[in-house]
Amino acid sequence: MDFELSDDEVALAEGMRRLCQGRFPLERLRTAEGAPVVVDRAGWAELADAGVFGLCQPESEGGSGLPSAAAAVVFEELGRALVPGPLLASHLAAGIVDGATGGKAVVGAVHTRGAGRAAPVVVEHLGSLHSLVVVDDDGLAVLDPSSLAAVAVQRALDPLTPLWRVERLPAGERVAGPDAAARWRRDAQVMGGALLVGLAAATLELAVGYAKVREQFGKPIGSFQAVKHMCADMLVRVEVARAAVHAAAVTVDQPDVGDQWRAAAGAAVLASEAAVANGKTCIQVHGGMGFTWEVPAHLYLMRARMLAAALEGTGSLAETVAERY
Repeated sequence: MDFELSDDEVALAEGMRRLCQGRFPLERLRTAEGAPVVVDRAGWAELADAGVFGLCQPESEGGSGLPSAAAAVVFEELGRALVPGPLLASHLAAGIVDGATGGKAVVGAVHTRGAGRAAPVVVEHLGSLHSLVVVDDDGLAVLDPSSLAAVAVQRALDPLTPLWRVERLPAGERVAGPDAAARWRRDAQVMGGALLVGLAAATLELAVGYAKVREQFGKPIGSFQAVKHMCADMLVRVEVARAAVHAAAVTVDQPDVGDQWRAAAGAAVLASEAAVANGKTCIQVHGGMGFTWEVPAHLYLMRARMLAAALEGTGSLAETVAERY
């Protein structure tokens, strides 16, 4: 399997990185920390215009018709830029929820087990949503977010991901069965893994950049063996997780290559561990400064923890990998 990006994929990644740098610079994102609504509708429309939410939808349905492998490249850049909002759910809802493909509908999702009425649940970005998809063992159901009795979480783990606690989910409109729910979870693991790889790569760049300029005993701290080893370990985690995510995406595109469900779960495990471990190491490389609000390392770490939890947790994913061997 060739893990080198094609020329088109490289151009796709570069274009998405430029868009994110222009529309979602970190200093602008930080002005929304702790706000009940952080989704920038103008920015969301630009993402839609760039095709983010319809990447894998057929061109006949308003999408780009790209394979999962290309979409993973895009989602890595979105993760690297800390772009807020229900990116995964809106992407996966394309073709299911009207307006999701073109960005007119911001779509969220909750994953439950059983009949979709399990409570309580936590809903991300509720104040920005037009629709909410409930993914359960029976399939997919679509709810009107305004019908939910929700209480805002006063201090969310990720200051750029506002949360609401919902005690009970109504039945909603059932739009697809168990097979669709299984595919949703699989694709969420692949694209969520790509977001996590982007987070891991961003913290690597942040740590290395700081290690090059921060001096101690008259030398950059990056020249010290202990710091070198930490940064090298961060690089290894990024590359291993990236390879796993790309392999999973290719396997989804070409199921004859291998077990797509095992590949997706394995990629999510490695990407989750890489993003969380790199976030912690980035803080450590920054030393005492790393624990301050001034250094944005915590934003990447907290986003990584939330994404990892949203993907059912590494323990559950690891069990899926083991069961399918």
